[in-house]
Amino acid sequence: MDALTGLLEGPRARGAFMIRACFDPPWAVRVEDRAPLTVMLLVRGDAWLLPDRGEGIRLRAGDLAVARGPDPYTCADAPGTEPQALILPGGRCHHPDGRPLNGSMDLGVRTWGDRPDSGTVLLIGTYQMRGEIGGRLLDALPPLLPLGADVWECPLTPLLMEEVGRDAPGQEVVLDRLLDLLVIAALRAWFARPEAEPPAWYGALSDPVVGPVLRLLQDDPARAWTVAGLAEKAGVSRAALARRFTRLVGEPPMSYLTGWRLALAADRLRDTDDTLAALARQVGYGSAFALSTAFKRAYGVSPQEWRNRAAA
Repeated sequence: MDALTGLLEGPRARGAFMIRACFDPPWAVRVEDRAPLTVMLLVRGDAWLLPDRGEGIRLRAGDLAVARGPDPYTCADAPGTEPQALILPGGRCHHPDGRPLNGSMDLGVRTWGDRPDSGTVLLIGTYQMRGEIGGRLLDALPPLLPLGADVWECPLTPLLMEEVGRDAPGQEVVLDRLLDLLVIAALRAWFARPEAEPPAWYGALSDPVVGPVLRLLQDDPARAWTVAGLAEKAGVSRAALARRFTRLVGEPPMSYLTGWRLALAADRLRDTDDTLAALARQVGYGSAFALSTAFKRAYGVSPQEWRNRAAA
């Protein structure tokens, strides 16, 4: 697989929180939902994204922004506007003092705010579980990622506007897949920008020595790779490969391979019913016990706990 495919194949929304938010100035919403990833597409009007630390980002009609959790932020018409609502985990909405809003801002199916024809309209999609987004993808993103309409054109906007307010059988699945497409299209556009800061391994793929080695590891993680075997494939010495790989990627080849294998295992635990023994063979571990030990050391929970959390 190519590098971008490997990075972007992770988004798998499952019952994502999607809403059309409609506001008239002055308005502000404080977001403390700890969601791993949220996408905001400004359909009409102007808005500001204001993190607790760092500079705010101004959005205009057609702009898109991606917020990587769990840090909180405020979305508002202007930097000085006090929040009128607080968004908590699970899409719960309260007054800033903690009192529930009790549906007072509901405007219909997946529509929320002041009035449906407000001056500002945002389409918002939120992945609610970290397991729905690959950790390697999250690690590659800044806390707030803006894409202006001048560098980003979204053919999905009319379809999203139509589908987000529809109440039909299977609608959650339709919206989940549309959100995945939106994220992938946005990140593909961002990675093409000169100001993007992709992970070190992504940049290393253009290196004539390290790039081919990375592709070998990504394409065939189950193989019993050694530094010597990789160096032979690359046509350099073991020491030269180890130095160059570590300098460009930020970790040694075998350390990178371990992380890649465990990331694949985490995704397959979430997306398949394969046994742990089968997964171990698929990602290059000699036994279910060996995979379980390495997985718990890296992720802090056993593979079964990871699978149970993803299912929940």
